[in-house]
Amino acid sequence: MAKDRLDKVLGNYGLGTRSDVKKEIYQGNVKVNGVVIKDPGFKVSLSDSVTYYEETLVRKEFYYFMMNKAPDCITATEDPREKTVMDYLSERHRNMNLFPVGRLDKETEGLLLFTTDGTLAHYYTSPKHFVEKEYYAEISEPVTSEDISKFESGIELDDGYKTLPARLAVPDPAMPHIATVWLKEGKYRQIRRMFQSLGKEVLYLKRMKMGNLELDQKLEVGSYRELTQEEEKILKMKVPIIQ
Repeated sequence: MAKDRLDKVLGNYGLGTRSDVKKEIYQGNVKVNGVVIKDPGFKVSLSDSVTYYEETLVRKEFYYFMMNKAPDCITATEDPREKTVMDYLSERHRNMNLFPVGRLDKETEGLLLFTTDGTLAHYYTSPKHFVEKEYYAEISEPVTSEDISKFESGIELDDGYKTLPARLAVPDPAMPHIATVWLKEGKYRQIRRMFQSLGKEVLYLKRMKMGNLELDQKLEVGSYRELTQEEEKILKMKVPIIQ
């Protein structure tokens, strides 16, 4: 089992910079398996119990969180002008080296994953894996059967790019302005541009699923939480390297 330096473990858990946690270790505020350790270079594995003050750290190889993204921020780790999704994370979670998986447009709400797992992030964002995402959309005009057929054939966008086939449905015929969209790619503002090519405007857009992982409907806009064990299993179900 792989082992890491104690100061790295504390830093990756979001407890401060490497120099911050070294001070805590030197001061005797960290225990490993019940024993005070004052050596920042002491090696620990995931099977070791690490206590910081009175808190026993629940450590994992990788961390996974879901957010119900707010429509007032961009999907980036930092930006000199715009508010980012990272601004919604606590200081500890910002210090954990979490990063968003893929992106959502600024005004789009819904499911956004954060992780420290680069392999999984690559799987979910690589075009060759065609991970399907599901969206709830409110459209300026009724969605027609012709729109559905054009989505299935692929739509030429304003820059000449023709999208991969996508699925479009109207769940309730009595509300033809409300649609469900399923995409297997994620070009810049793609759904909005696809409807724009049809002469229609997306008034509201929310991502509901990535692969088989669904947004927790109890999560308020701008809120986030760590995935449950069951959700982690669902997330990793088709990822070849980390099943």
